Amino acid sequence: MSQALSLLKCVSCGKEFPLSDIRFTCTCGNLLDVVHDLEKLKKSFSLSRKFFEERQLRLNNQPGGGVWNFKELVLPAISEEKIISKQEGNTRLYRNRKLSQWLSVGNLFLKHEGENPTGSFKDRGMTVAVTQAKELDVKAVTCASTGNTSASLAAYASEADITGLVLIPKGNVAIGKISQALAYGAKTLVVNGDFDACMALIQDAQEKLSAYPLNSINPFRLEGQKTIVWETLMQLGWKVPDWFVFPGGNLGNTSAFGKALHEFHQLGFIDVMPRFAVIQAQGASPFYAAFKNGFKNLIPQKAETIATAIRIGNPVNYSKAVRSLQWTNGIVESVSDEEILEAKARVDSAGIGAEPSSCATVAGIRKLVGNGTIKQDETVVGILTGNILKDPQAIVDYHFNNHRPLANPPVEIEATIDDVKEFL
Repeated sequence: MSQALSLLKCVSCGKEFPLSDIRFTCTCGNLLDVVHDLEKLKKSFSLSRKFFEERQLRLNNQPGGGVWNFKELVLPAISEEKIISKQEGNTRLYRNRKLSQWLSVGNLFLKHEGENPTGSFKDRGMTVAVTQAKELDVKAVTCASTGNTSASLAAYASEADITGLVLIPKGNVAIGKISQALAYGAKTLVVNGDFDACMALIQDAQEKLSAYPLNSINPFRLEGQKTIVWETLMQLGWKVPDWFVFPGGNLGNTSAFGKALHEFHQLGFIDVMPRFAVIQAQGASPFYAAFKNGFKNLIPQKAETIATAIRIGNPVNYSKAVRSLQWTNGIVESVSDEEILEAKARVDSAGIGAEPSSCATVAGIRKLVGNGTIKQDETVVGILTGNILKDPQAIVDYHFNNHRPLANPPVEIEATIDDVKEFL
């Protein structure tokens, strides 16, 4: 590495570029990492577990925490007054007896990223990517989105006073998500095509229109998403769980989480690596298929699933995700839409609530415990990626269907206390 604290580096050929370069792939065509000089940073800032536990960062005259609690391992060179932040992060780690019993896991934790400012984990990456965009003085940011990314981009672009442009696949986005993009002021284009068609347009827009993409192909996005894992470890008192289980769509979190753990292991903050289980919906499972063939190749799919946030057939972060599974002895599993919906009903009725793609996590845990992959006495952290209100239609459709096992439809009565009494 050069004298810089951080730089961009190709995950394939190793070619290096300065952070000031506006690029997202190497000249060889492969993905880029943000690579930090970990030893130099550790020495320069006296980094340790205690350092992160005790720091008192303030942003916009409010307690920082969250993503920027780990600033020295995210964007160490940026000055604090330039950070575009909404105090994202600091999300809860839930325990629930009913869910633990249903999943047959005694030591279960659910990290709820739906508690971020716009209701999903995307805010973790967006605060970093938009901060970098502002530093690079770009005039417009853009993304392809099945919903959550567009909501987050719109909010953070507004905060940074940058034009936001989002491309959404027609008919494949939950109303709760597209409404956020519109409300926050992003220019919204509905594309006659799927998410992967939108992604192709985004790459063209970067080259021909100088629009700075904020999908997870942007390596700065992943730097923010790393902090989900680091924050979890702090909440667990630095005790490394046996498993991290989470949904897989474009595989940004898979890539970011592996990088986070690899870096903490190199720094000596953890001495063992947990295992990963990436859960895909059966109708959008190219990563699962590649895992089953030993990662010999990735075959894109025409994706279709009720879990719109992971309805992606050609994930851009494939190579980084494979690397993460190699670091963590990880696995990939797939679950049906019916399994996702039942898991969602369980999570919702536990008073926690999450959007369908989040609940692929819980469906996956149940399946992996059932086949013996996850042992009942192991510690499992499941990541819930989005808020329950992201997809209200899925809730209505489920509970108005009396054939669903956990349906809870409303009951119409006359305006009399006798009718209330009779119902009760």
